[in-house]
Amino acid sequence: MLPPLRIVRHGLRRITEAFAAELAGPGRATPAWSELDWRLATAVAVAHGVSPLLCHCCAWKHESWRRFLESQRDHVERRHQRIHALLQQIDADARTTALAVVPLKGAALHALGIYTPGERPMADIDLLVREDDAAAATALLLKLGYVESFAQWKHRVFKPASGQPFAGLGEHHDTPVNIELHTRIRERLPVSMVDITARIYPRTAEPGLNPYPSPGALMSHLLLHAAGNMCGRSLRLLHLHDIARLATHLAASDWAVLWADASEPPWWALPPLRLAARHYPEAISAAVLARLERDCPRLLRTISHRQSLTRVSCSELWLHAFAGIEWARSIREVGRYLRNRVSPPDEARQERADMVRTQLWLQGQSWVTTAHRRRILTWLTRPVPRMDMLYVVRAALDPLASRENTEHTLVASG
Repeated sequence: MLPPLRIVRHGLRRITEAFAAELAGPGRATPAWSELDWRLATAVAVAHGVSPLLCHCCAWKHESWRRFLESQRDHVERRHQRIHALLQQIDADARTTALAVVPLKGAALHALGIYTPGERPMADIDLLVREDDAAAATALLLKLGYVESFAQWKHRVFKPASGQPFAGLGEHHDTPVNIELHTRIRERLPVSMVDITARIYPRTAEPGLNPYPSPGALMSHLLLHAAGNMCGRSLRLLHLHDIARLATHLAASDWAVLWADASEPPWWALPPLRLAARHYPEAISAAVLARLERDCPRLLRTISHRQSLTRVSCSELWLHAFAGIEWARSIREVGRYLRNRVSPPDEARQERADMVRTQLWLQGQSWVTTAHRRRILTWLTRPVPRMDMLYVVRAALDPLASRENTEHTLVASG
C-alpha cells in the first residue's frame, strides 16, 4: 500500500521547488527529509529529467540518493553515446540521399556545447524535415530498422523494430531510442495552432544534419515547446533549465528572432520565460520580458505572474478538467475548448487510443479506457490523480510491486 495521496502530493510539491532552487543556485544544506521524501525525490528527479544535472551540482549527503544520481548519470552518458552514433548514421544516410534534416531540442543543445554527454537525458530524437521530404525521411528510418508506431497532429513516432522499453525507474542505457519525425513545429494553445516552422527550418539547408538557423531560433522552439507543456500541465524542470542555459549564450539579435513574424507576435513566450526568470533571474533579460509583456493577452499575463513550477508541471498530482483554458485568447476559443472537452473530436480520441497502446505507464489502467462522460463526472466530483506521475511514484516507492490496480489503490488511499 502506498501513502495517502495528500502526503504524496505535498511531498512532490515541496521536493520539486527544492530541486528548482538547487539547480539555479547549488550549495544548499542537505534537507531534513524523511525516507519517504528521499524516495519521492527520485520520482521527481526522473519525472523532471534532472537526475544527471543534480548529480553534477547537488552535494546533498544521503547515501541511497547519491547512488541513484550516480547511476542515472552513468546510464544517461552511455545512452548519449548510442544517440550520438545514431545521429551520425542518420547524417551519413541523409547525405547519400540528398535529404536535409534538422535535429531538434536536446540534440541541438548538445551540438552547441550547452550540455556535455551525461548531463541531459534525451528520451528520443526529434527530427525536422520539409513536408516534401517526409517520404524520403520515412524510407531512411525504415532502412535503419525502425517501424512507425503512431502518428498525430504534431509528429510521427518511429520505434526500433526490436527492443522493449525499460520498465524500471529512470533512465536506462538499453532503452530503445525512438525517433519523432516532424514536418512542422507547432503547438495547440489550447485549441488554436501556433506554427513557427518558418523560423526553425534553415533557408539554405544542405543534405545531412543541419543546425537551427540561429541560437534565437532554437530559443523560439524551446519557449513554444515549454508553452505547450505549460498549457497541458506537463512542464518539466529540464525545460526551464534548457531555456536558462541557452539564454546565457544569446545576444540581443538572437532574442529578436522571437519577433521575426510581424503578423503574429510571440504572445505565448512570456509564461515560460517568466517562470524561467523566477528561478534563474540572472539568465533572462528584463528588457525581453518587458517587451513580451506587451504581446501577452491580459488574462494569461496576469495568471503567469503567480504560476509556480509545480502548478504547471507533472508534479501537480491532480488532473485538471479544464487545464490550459487560460491560454484561450477569445470567447470563441473558450467555446471550442469546452466543446472539445465535453465531446473530443475523432483526432483526439485516436490520439488517446495510440497513447494507451504505446505508453508503458498507461498499460492496464482502467481510468484511461473509461467512457469519456464517466471521466468528466469523476473530474467534477473528486480529485483524480494523473497516471504518468503515479507510475513514477509507484516505481520509486515500491519498485518490485505489481502495478496492477494502481489506479484503484491510489484513488482509494487519497
